[in-house]
Amino acid sequence: MQAASKKTPYQGKSRCYGLFKCPKCNKEWESANSWANMGQKCRKCDTMVYPYQQRKLKKKKDGQVEKDKQHDVARCEKCQSLGHSCTEADNAYLETQDA
Repeated sequence: MQAASKKTPYQGKSRCYGLFKCPKCNKEWESANSWANMGQKCRKCDTMVYPYQQRKLKKKKDGQVEKDKQHDVARCEKCQSLGHSCTEADNAYLETQDA
């Protein structure tokens, strides 16, 4: 049996911060809801895109972890695999150092 394919730079188990660029339409975006080997669909052309860069989330000075303004559950591969928002998936595992 073959090992799982590495589709993303980060291979940890926690949510992280990702940078995305659609190869089809060149739309770029950032998300604090990025996961290992999981993508997000481009809002412009609906292509599944995997992050080209990822880092662990950092805590802000007030102790809160950085988050996107709004997370598009319908376009997130992790949310679809869980059947609910991935923002609720790993609150116990938030990390604070760069990957």
